[in-house]
Amino acid sequence: MPSPAPLRIVSANVNGVRAAFRRGMGDWLAARDVDILAMQEVRASTDDLAGLLGDEWSILHEPATAKGRAGVAIASRAGAHIHRVELGAADHDTAGRWLEADYEVNGRIVTVVSCYVPSGEAETPKQVDKYRFLDAMSERMSQLASHELAVVVGDLNVGHRTLDIKNWKGNVKRAGFLPEERAYFDRFMGAEGEEGYNAGAGFGWVDLGRRSAGEVAGPYTWWSWRGKAFDNDSGWRIDYQLATPALADAMVSYAVDRADAYDERWSDHAPVVVDYAI
Repeated sequence: MPSPAPLRIVSANVNGVRAAFRRGMGDWLAARDVDILAMQEVRASTDDLAGLLGDEWSILHEPATAKGRAGVAIASRAGAHIHRVELGAADHDTAGRWLEADYEVNGRIVTVVSCYVPSGEAETPKQVDKYRFLDAMSERMSQLASHELAVVVGDLNVGHRTLDIKNWKGNVKRAGFLPEERAYFDRFMGAEGEEGYNAGAGFGWVDLGRRSAGEVAGPYTWWSWRGKAFDNDSGWRIDYQLATPALADAMVSYAVDRADAYDERWSDHAPVVVDYAI
């Protein structure tokens, strides 16, 4: 009997899904044979999503409180069994930034989280809000670590290591690469140089991008629209798929779908595409 086809999970910060489709996201999606599509920065209504994706997709959507901002969604070829959106204290607005769903895949449950961490701004209230979100995220990820097959994907807005940012020396005091932010990721999968880093340290999560690429720069997933950042590959690796060990061991391929040219981009982020043999 042939083995089941791999499960393809994609994380994509779409930077506004309606604009992304105008720029060509639909053509990319039609050609990529995606099973589960986790999106961030949707910035649209559920009806907009349904109209763009079509009837073959089952859609879960957690919009932001403020219209036209943030928003996370998970679209799949089959419906989810359970979905959850609560994260952190009731007085902390995390709407549009965290969405969990459980899917049955070949008789096993796979938990998928689409996450959009606030970008923050050093030494401002925005950074305080970012740390509150990361605190709540850490608590939930410590709980999800007990699931056999779980993956947290999305625009996590932190470069964990110097390998993750092209110009890391120029960004050590900027949100996205602050030591305090990076320490959260040390808790998730271990610190650089720590025994068991990305192989059981911390909460035990595995950074699939680093496991796949090894100890090399990048591969980056975000480049500014401005200047020559994309052409020079002056990017940041801030889009992740973090998996529990059992799911990480099921990974059979990892790719960052970087556009061939600046004018072919449909977002300032590139999708992260992972196949799992389950």
